[in-house]
Amino acid sequence: MKWLSFFRTIQAKVIIIYVLLILIAMQLIGVYFVSAMKNSLTSNFTTDLQERAELMSVLAAKTLAGGSDAEENPVDSLQVMVNNLFNLDGAEIQVLDATGRVLTTSLSSQADYVGNKNTQTVVSRALQGIRDNEENILDDDGIRKKVVAKPVIHNGKIVGAIYIVASMSELYETMQWINNIFISGILLALGLTAILGVILSHTITHPIKELTKHARAVAEGRFTEKTPVFGSDEIGQLSQAFNYMTGRLREALSQNEEEKEKLASILTNMSDGVIATDEAGRVILMNRRAGQMLGVEGEELAGREIAALLGLDDKEAEALARGEGSDSKLLEVAPREGDPALMMRVTFTPIHRRDTGITGTIAVLQDVTEQEKLEASRREFVANVSHELRTPLTTIKSYTEALEDGALEDRQMAPRFVHVIQNETGRMIRLVTDLLHLSRLDSKEAALRRQQVDIVEMLEDVEDRFSFQMQQKGITAIIDVKAGVSKGMLDRDGIDQVLDNLISNALKYTPDGGTITMEAALTEQGMLSLSVSDTGIGIPKKDLDRIFERFYRVDKARTRNMGGTGLGLSIAREMVRAHGGSISLQSELEKGTKVTFTLPLVVEGGESA
Repeated sequence: MKWLSFFRTIQAKVIIIYVLLILIAMQLIGVYFVSAMKNSLTSNFTTDLQERAELMSVLAAKTLAGGSDAEENPVDSLQVMVNNLFNLDGAEIQVLDATGRVLTTSLSSQADYVGNKNTQTVVSRALQGIRDNEENILDDDGIRKKVVAKPVIHNGKIVGAIYIVASMSELYETMQWINNIFISGILLALGLTAILGVILSHTITHPIKELTKHARAVAEGRFTEKTPVFGSDEIGQLSQAFNYMTGRLREALSQNEEEKEKLASILTNMSDGVIATDEAGRVILMNRRAGQMLGVEGEELAGREIAALLGLDDKEAEALARGEGSDSKLLEVAPREGDPALMMRVTFTPIHRRDTGITGTIAVLQDVTEQEKLEASRREFVANVSHELRTPLTTIKSYTEALEDGALEDRQMAPRFVHVIQNETGRMIRLVTDLLHLSRLDSKEAALRRQQVDIVEMLEDVEDRFSFQMQQKGITAIIDVKAGVSKGMLDRDGIDQVLDNLISNALKYTPDGGTITMEAALTEQGMLSLSVSDTGIGIPKKDLDRIFERFYRVDKARTRNMGGTGLGLSIAREMVRAHGGSISLQSELEKGTKVTFTLPLVVEGGESA
């Protein structure tokens, strides 16, 4: 990683570029030089062979034409000429007659070829009178060789040919030696270039590193440090300008801090939350109240986008960025995961700057959670009451009109219509009674009349009140009183109403032959725990959280037909709370329901039972 970071620096880039320039220049020069040297050596070597072959063809012409002394064998004469006059290292010279037959050769190892025909292409061309015959070959040992063939002409007649094969190994060794010298020179030059590049780059990068170090210091708020000036060149002028900028920035920030402290003092004492953002919608300023409402600290808000913070959708965020979101919006925001959501009215005001446009937004947050809850409760309550009263009133009106239209004279239909009107009237009376009871509990007007109550007797009285209905449905009632439960200071009428509501619900939703159990026990905290459980149809899991809400029914049509008002569990909860206790419900579909409520068990004298 350290090496990778080094190669990203200017110093490394300068060294690499400097070395690459030298390397490319020397490579170009070397390629040209080596290529020229190779061409020159090859050309000289070929020319030398051509000249030797030409001279040999002139000297051998008379002998091959039969013009030598009769006493001397022509072949011996040619052999002496080849061995003594034209002996080349690593070369073979053959003298051929007009038919291409080898008369003599310079190599004793090739003596077997004497008398055989040389069928090489260059030989055939030479015997045809073509003088420019040469080619490069690679022998079985991998040695490059040059082949030259010249025709031997006497009095305008081709009397033979000279065939020369010369090894080019010395030539290529010379070229390899030159290449090695050149490569050594390149490596030496690159080493010196790298050293010079390091020195050169250091003179450039050292002032830049100093400037970077002091720039970080300024970014961290240390404005007293100054950048050293190493000269009057461009980097030195940059260092002077940086020092001047640091001084001006220190003055500007000092003034900005004063203004910021004044603004922070004002914002801290505001009862509403205030958030300021930049043109990109990122939070740059907020007061403590806004942090409390959003459930985060000021440091956590800085830099975050207000659209994500307040849960705005993309369309609202774009409108806010264009300065079109100046209207008030009612938002639901959860300060922290698991905390109840807050209802906040947020008013956005864009900040305009001349010749710049929108440079930010001011958002004012008002907590209207309680107001919205009260308003929602009021609307829901009015809607529920209206709905519950409208149904029986509509029924009564319909049957009354039917009676008025002549059904009263019908002795079979009239009693049925009157019975329906009586049932609906009783239902409205129960509803109004329950509403009045709830109203008294909500307003704390219904004072508890505590008295010493025998718990076992109270449960047995409840069983007696519903014994007839249980017998009709074949339901078994069980009373289970644990050890230690005897008496307590309770409002007997209120607790009887709670138990009656629970038993009534259990009877409605428990099929024939079921079981209803009333249980009394003491908790570890010394509280009285009363529970009513049944083996009925149970309650879906999705409805458990809302089961104690007013007018909430799991099966509205069925509950209404059974005469329920939807207020029984709400009244039970309020009565238990009035006693200082709590109530809970557990249920599973097709397995039954269990409602448990706990009450402070206080006997005379304030002692726990």
